[in-house]
Amino acid sequence: MPVLADSNRRIRLVLLIFLLIFGIVIGKTVYLQTVRAEALAAQANEQQVKEFKFPARRGTIFDRNGRELAVGEDAKSITADPYHIEDPLKTAEFLAPLLKVDKSDLLEKFSDRDKSSSVYLARKIDPAAVAVIEDANITGIWIHSEEKRVYPQKQLAAQVLGFAGTDNQGLAGMELQLDDILTGTGGSQRIIFDPSGKQIETLSLEEGNRGQDVTLTIDQSLQYEAEKVLSETVSAWSAKGAACIIMNPKNGEIYAMANTPTVDANNFAGINEEQRRNRTVTDSFEPGSVFKSVTVSAGLEEGAVAPGQTYHLPPTIELGGYTIKDAVDRDEVDWDLGQILTHSSNIGAVTVGMRTGDQKLDSWIRKFGFGSATGIDFPGEESGTVWPPEDWSESTIGNVPIGQGISVTAIQMASAYATIANNGVAVTPRLVRAIGDEPVEPAEGRRIMSEQNSRQLRSYLQQVVEEGGAPLAQIDGYHVAGKTGTAQKLLPDKSGYSEENYIGSFIGMVPAADPQLVVLVMVDEPHPFGGGSTVAAPAFQKITRFSLQMMEIAP
Repeated sequence: MPVLADSNRRIRLVLLIFLLIFGIVIGKTVYLQTVRAEALAAQANEQQVKEFKFPARRGTIFDRNGRELAVGEDAKSITADPYHIEDPLKTAEFLAPLLKVDKSDLLEKFSDRDKSSSVYLARKIDPAAVAVIEDANITGIWIHSEEKRVYPQKQLAAQVLGFAGTDNQGLAGMELQLDDILTGTGGSQRIIFDPSGKQIETLSLEEGNRGQDVTLTIDQSLQYEAEKVLSETVSAWSAKGAACIIMNPKNGEIYAMANTPTVDANNFAGINEEQRRNRTVTDSFEPGSVFKSVTVSAGLEEGAVAPGQTYHLPPTIELGGYTIKDAVDRDEVDWDLGQILTHSSNIGAVTVGMRTGDQKLDSWIRKFGFGSATGIDFPGEESGTVWPPEDWSESTIGNVPIGQGISVTAIQMASAYATIANNGVAVTPRLVRAIGDEPVEPAEGRRIMSEQNSRQLRSYLQQVVEEGGAPLAQIDGYHVAGKTGTAQKLLPDKSGYSEENYIGSFIGMVPAADPQLVVLVMVDEPHPFGGGSTVAAPAFQKITRFSLQMMEIAP
């Protein structure tokens, strides 16, 4: 009996142990399926699906005729999950030449073996490299889509367009100016992989919203011609650079804004800051004789000078210890305003400035927009430098009327001439024509000078072109009104003016009676010496003649 009793106790003990184990298993199962179910499901999902955020897709930038200047194209980026990479060294050796990165950089990225970590290896890479990586099917290496900003016209208007960075954020030019408009909302992709880290499938769960398209006022054909002629001019004259603006004086639209040397917008990040600059807006310079039209305008508006009157001009004038003379030695003359501009007389312009007076001359300089930004829709606009009359020296009245001792931008100078072309009404220059399907209306114009005086001044500027001041600016079938400028550049230490380096410029309007175009050409440091009439005027003639034909503007 005792043996049987012991046997029964052992059986009951074993049964109790089994019951306890079974109870623990059941309890654990219930716990996992209830209390821990949500957390475990999330963990399992995290182990199988990786989510990647990608930048918002940008809107397209078009020229005024609907031709693409900046677009988004599909591109592939490479991401790694270091935890699942089986052989980091071998993987780095394989990928480095394809991604064009150092093997050591890849090994450093592979060193973080945290299960949840992932890291970009390369963004928006060459499609041929993508194909090779796809064929290799490396565990822990994933390929996913992003948008790449592309500039199909390459050099065309590169400094105007600027560029968008790797994350599709506008970093310069119109890409920066319009970033909020062009940028949409970002999206995401999820990549499914098996427990070993092998990619199974790519899912795009949220594409995001694309930004708005923008139409610029730029005309691709006119922009191309301007850049071509500028490049030829720079080459022919061994110049440092050149710039051109083609503007509609009636509504402020910019048809072309060219800078030479040109750059490839697709490699914008790889060029230096000086080459990136849209110098027509961001750089200031002393304008020289093109500024004499502003001086004469001020004199006419103040009644200090008048049409038909002649002014006795000696060969030289002494002011503040400086001797002022004309570019060409001459005897005493009696010239009217038209002759003063045609001969680009320094003595004549200073005479007009002195008759007007420093306070009133300064007031008109500022009314024409010098010393302040024009308001053009482009980032980084320079205001130039206009010293107030209280800071003038005795010799300043001998400098400012002829465009020295004052700095301006090309867009300011073009805008001032647009005011003269538009019968005295100033308009704000602009580069944006439409956002999406909605046209951008121009700002209301502001009357600066009388219609009578602006017409009178245009007749003087027509005389400049047709009576010897700028014969190389003439265009068959059209009356051209314009002015040359040959400005000495300041020495680097600003101690005086260079005897070798000049800026040659010409600003013209056509047709002179009712101008539809204002065209500025500026050539920086042409060599051997060349002024506005010999360097800039011929470039103006070529660019303007082409523009008149393309825009079908009648003679």
